[in-house]
Amino acid sequence: MPFTGTDAQIEEEQTHFANVISTFQQYAPYALYANNRRRKDFHTLPLADRELLESLGYKERINAVDKAIMTNADFLNLVIANPEIFGHDLDEDEEPHLDEHEGEASRQAMHRHDHPQAGLHNSLQGPSHSHSQSHSHESHSQSHGPHDHPHGAKKKRYKPSEHDMDKLRSTLKQLVRDWSVEGKSERDLCYEPMKEALLQHFSDIPAEERRNFRVLVPGAGLGRLAWDVANLGFACQGNEFSHYMLLASFYMLNRTAQVNQHTIFPYVHSFSNNPNNDALLRPIAIPDVLPSSLPDGSDFSLVAGDFEEIYGSLDEDPSEPHSGQWDAVLTCFFIDTAKNIVNYLRIIHRILAPGGVWVNLGPLLWHWEGNTSNDPSVELTLEEVKTLARKIGFEISNERTIDTTYTNNAQSMLGYVYHAAFWTATKII
Repeated sequence: MPFTGTDAQIEEEQTHFANVISTFQQYAPYALYANNRRRKDFHTLPLADRELLESLGYKERINAVDKAIMTNADFLNLVIANPEIFGHDLDEDEEPHLDEHEGEASRQAMHRHDHPQAGLHNSLQGPSHSHSQSHSHESHSQSHGPHDHPHGAKKKRYKPSEHDMDKLRSTLKQLVRDWSVEGKSERDLCYEPMKEALLQHFSDIPAEERRNFRVLVPGAGLGRLAWDVANLGFACQGNEFSHYMLLASFYMLNRTAQVNQHTIFPYVHSFSNNPNNDALLRPIAIPDVLPSSLPDGSDFSLVAGDFEEIYGSLDEDPSEPHSGQWDAVLTCFFIDTAKNIVNYLRIIHRILAPGGVWVNLGPLLWHWEGNTSNDPSVELTLEEVKTLARKIGFEISNERTIDTTYTNNAQSMLGYVYHAAFWTATKII
């Protein structure tokens, strides 16, 4: 589904995509610079203090984090090795935009450590836009295009902000949640009840006939829930908006060839609340399953783009209609990404077939509350959301609260628990 916006919208889309790619590319110098500040701070201390800290292994830990960062960078470079799959032309003449200190930190680390060069299913269709639907903010208002330079000089590459890098660090943690053995306990708290509700709704359908029933997973993130649903035999389509998620999910679904093919270190970016070195430095192997191992004939896809634009348009593409064409919609940590929750629920109701089921799990962390980009935001209570759903035409059942974390470091001394709302809702004809 090609992007058919105005020239200005297309240019904005391409600029944003290039900035995301630049953020991936500059992960190493950015993260190494932050770690090198610890090293500099260490050397400002009195000699006696330094000797005590050295006896604890503090310097060795800083050096170990450098190595872990370079391992992460190698993986992230693989993820963006072929960005042309997204249909964007990138300016190859851009130069990295690093300040003097960041550049020196990167050079020092690369001298310290040798590291390798970055070298299916129907899993991606169409371009994406910018606001993440996977519980992290991502807005064009946060992005500024590369600076132009006169006299034909090469442009400096976009310099990522801390906000950009935070989204990239979050992507590494999402990989743990969706595609590692360590993430299974957190994943199971959310995904298993949703899959059980789906199977219960279609309990009278033989397993071999599930392929005739279409399931949509908006806000699919890195795609594991949608993959799991397809693995149950349903025709499943995920939908995602964030370039960070789309790049990582495409790589995991289409470019991984074996279980535990890659190792990442997602927790090395903060020294706070670690009970021991393992909490900070433990490696995570991904993926825990082979994404290409879906049964033959599986119908599985991941569509990039805005949920409201793709599924909410009244001027539907005749070749891919949505009204009344979906048998189930699964929303996991998704509905609170809405600017207008009324429109989200109307779309879900409209695209479901008569008697279709909507399974929801998540909190109400309204993503646009207090935004500075002048976007509207409607923030309801849980009771109001459920009352709204009934008014729109849903019958809600199987309600309960599920306590769960989200991309949590299981070994950290700090963790946030969501009292997530779960329900099954049937479309009333």
